[in-house]
Amino acid sequence: MKRFELAGQSIESGSHQHITLPAVRLYNDAPLDLRIDVFHGTKPGPVLLVSAAIHGDELNGIEICRRLINETDARNLAGTLVVVPIVNLFGFIQQSRYLPDRRDLNRCFPGSERGALGSRMAFLFSEELVKKSTHIIDLHTGAIHRSNLPQIRADVDNDKSLEMAKSFSTPVILHSKERDGSLRALATELGIPLILYEAGEALRFDEASISAGDIGVQNVMKHLKMLKGRRKGRRITPVISHRSTWVRSERDGLILRKVELGQTIQKGQILALSVNPHGGADDPIESPVRGIIIGCSNIPVANEGEALFNVAQFDKDVISDATESVDSFTEVYENKPL
Repeated sequence: MKRFELAGQSIESGSHQHITLPAVRLYNDAPLDLRIDVFHGTKPGPVLLVSAAIHGDELNGIEICRRLINETDARNLAGTLVVVPIVNLFGFIQQSRYLPDRRDLNRCFPGSERGALGSRMAFLFSEELVKKSTHIIDLHTGAIHRSNLPQIRADVDNDKSLEMAKSFSTPVILHSKERDGSLRALATELGIPLILYEAGEALRFDEASISAGDIGVQNVMKHLKMLKGRRKGRRITPVISHRSTWVRSERDGLILRKVELGQTIQKGQILALSVNPHGGADDPIESPVRGIIIGCSNIPVANEGEALFNVAQFDKDVISDATESVDSFTEVYENKPL
């Protein structure tokens, strides 16, 4: 088994190595380094990149990476596992989704060696890590004050991505095309299958999301023949949604929510009441579609047009399967302590 070369360093087969990659500098000229854990197996196989916190306030993925690092033994591995727990160093330090200039790092790919901060960080990540990978799992959460049901987002028209998504075993796979400047767009351009795990809320740990993510990554590794053994946890059969819809507030006011994350809803069902804090009639907010709530706002106040519920749509003949998948997932992971 050949050594694995990364960032100018050579990793022996059957070994785990910490790599520090000089990334950027602070205003006071102090360095900020990208810290990488590399597990190089004893047999040939894929190079799987697992990354988290490309949005610096999305913490669940960091804990998933920490557990993955502690649980992995390179001597039992085929191929190479590359783990980057914190991609957006600035955002993580500042507990922010964004870079200091308010740019979204996940809209800066593939980047440029001589561009602005985000462009240079994206270029470094692209050249040193993405282009050396054969498969990628990118870990995310909802934005601040927004929760996501554990789900995989992927281009299901890509057979390799779809098989990775199915093996991860979230209740829902949301078919979505990549956005310009995203890591997914770069991976697609390079022909690298990538799945994106969305679960939980920014700046919060959620054990169900973390545990499902940890098990999901290991299940993908078993699917790729990087690990031996049976899949971990109860098999959850995911259901694919080809479209989702945001339900928005139709006026300014307080929001009295009537449904929960993961709940199956019908077209015309009342999801919440919008009320005036000074009294008056309630204004019901109805769902325009049938589906399952895969994302929601956690703030009980909203302005007109503000997104409140993200509904994954399903055809009538599969909605019961989707409901069963969510119920099975909830039964396995609910009330898990940290």
